[in-house]
Amino acid sequence: MTAAEYSCKVISSRMLTPTVFELAFETERPLALQAGQFLSVVIPGAGPKGRDLRRAYSIASPPEARPIELCVKLVEEGPGTNYLRERRPGETFRGFAPYGDFVYDSEPHRKVAFIATGTGIAPFRAMVLSHAYQAAPPASHLCILGVRTEDELLYDETFSRQPRIRWVPAISQPRGEWEGFRGRVTDYLRSHAAEIDWGGTDFYLCGNGQMITEVKALLLEKGVAKEAIRQEKYY
Repeated sequence: MTAAEYSCKVISSRMLTPTVFELAFETERPLALQAGQFLSVVIPGAGPKGRDLRRAYSIASPPEARPIELCVKLVEEGPGTNYLRERRPGETFRGFAPYGDFVYDSEPHRKVAFIATGTGIAPFRAMVLSHAYQAAPPASHLCILGVRTEDELLYDETFSRQPRIRWVPAISQPRGEWEGFRGRVTDYLRSHAAEIDWGGTDFYLCGNGQMITEVKALLLEKGVAKEAIRQEKYY
């Protein structure tokens, strides 16, 4: 499917954590999406010599839902995130979509593991809420989200309420009396290795590059086939 330009009208903006916000918008004509794809946002005049910039943001809402929701990490002096944070309801911005091939394509008999850090959980939310996933869920499903502190935990209500998903927030530096798993996603995978069907699971990785590199190395060490590993690197 070829990407096209859309005029995106802001419906709402709200903080999800101290450093992440959700921007909801509508398009002037239908936007056909697959869960896991992303939008390329035009940042006017933010490039060299006043040229426009484009920045990619994963869509966190399922294809059937409206308005469309972006999950955006605030970056100090980041032209894209600050531009979107300043958009108010009723204002418009330009975007190109759809982009990306990081989509859910596992067979129902396969087990699935989603492994994310930070806003890398966004495409996974779109996937599990989509009609396609709900109609043919995997045999079993593990979803791990790694964040530094409890207040950066995203979409806990969405994933904890999914009856077929084992939801594991992995907090590496908890500030309070955190009763869940303490450590990074790699720590969880190693400490729970005996519980994971390495050969019968499709692994989807999304988030920072270091996590993806480390998890892929672990998966290959455990004998996971390369074809069973999908990835989307954010930085």
